[in-house]
Amino acid sequence: MRADFPGLAGGWHYLDSAATAQKPQAVIDACTAALGRDYATVHRGVYARSAEMTLAFEAARGKVAGLIGAPANELIFTRGATEAINLVAYSYPAKGRVLLSVLEHHSNIVPWQLAGWQVDVCPLTADGRIDLDAAEAMLTAEHTMVSLAHVSNVLGSILDVPRAAALAHRVGAKLLLDGCQAVARLPVDVVALGCDFYAFSAHKLYGPTGIGALWGRAELLDAMPPWQGGGAMIDRVTFERTTYAAAPQRFEAGTPAIVEAIGFGAAANYVQAIGLAEIHVHEAALVAQLRGELRKRNDITLFGPEESAGIVSFAMDGVHPHDLGTILDEEGVAIRAGHHCAQPLMDHLGVPATARASFGLYSEASDIAALMAGIERTRRIFG
Repeated sequence: MRADFPGLAGGWHYLDSAATAQKPQAVIDACTAALGRDYATVHRGVYARSAEMTLAFEAARGKVAGLIGAPANELIFTRGATEAINLVAYSYPAKGRVLLSVLEHHSNIVPWQLAGWQVDVCPLTADGRIDLDAAEAMLTAEHTMVSLAHVSNVLGSILDVPRAAALAHRVGAKLLLDGCQAVARLPVDVVALGCDFYAFSAHKLYGPTGIGALWGRAELLDAMPPWQGGGAMIDRVTFERTTYAAAPQRFEAGTPAIVEAIGFGAAANYVQAIGLAEIHVHEAALVAQLRGELRKRNDITLFGPEESAGIVSFAMDGVHPHDLGTILDEEGVAIRAGHHCAQPLMDHLGVPATARASFGLYSEASDIAALMAGIERTRRIFG
């Protein structure tokens, strides 16, 4: 698969796929054609190319929805997972208490605060998983939403979603999943999982930046008012009263990200052709190999569970993660260093930041060897 990714040419060891994934040529070609020879606006033109582009845009919606086992009419295109979560936080009509967890990304914390929800926080287990036993004890009839990461962007820990859904539904709450790290690493079927909303972005799925998606159950979307107003989301507008289109168009105000949607659909096709189960097995093997190599050193602290989904976070004694990342860059190795938009989790771990190596379907053993060589060089520099 590595040859499909022009961004990896030259032997670069890219271990930052959790932040954003490299793009396969198939996605690049789809975007190039959509921006060039095929380009036209969608939904409004009566000329042939606009109609063709509209068909391609809606076909992309179907491809993305199919990736998570959802019908196309329940999938809303957004600017990313962040906007998707904001949409629910502001538009869900039954505002009340929301249960989050310690390991959430800021994009699954701040929107709830801004929208006026009362936030409760579920703790973690000793190995860095969301503690669903604690969640069961915390949930009450006052909770109308539970919003959790399907896969942690720092620890790689995988949520037991069916149990989380059962716990939420037992008290009458809905379950929203932040699926950014899951959709590129695991098979996802929202119906089988039992969740009510699912938010994810294209760029971590080997697709373009600037676009994502929100899936929601049809009956829930139908009960939610628009979040933003403008073109495309209306039925009839007068100065006295406006009526709105049905979902998903009700939540897609303005000219959409046409080219990015086409690329999103191409990315969904690409990973499905390979197989998400196969990708997960490949990344799990690399996680096990890297954790095994890091465990051999007495100057490394590992975070998170042994069985994580494509992500390994660690700290090196006496070396700030930013310094480690800088030295590794000199060795042609790209990792992420910082708080990973998860400052409450850093507080929980008792560190200001971690180093994070994250794999993609194109990752291989040579990336781990290069990382370990860079870590050894770092130790020689710092003594």
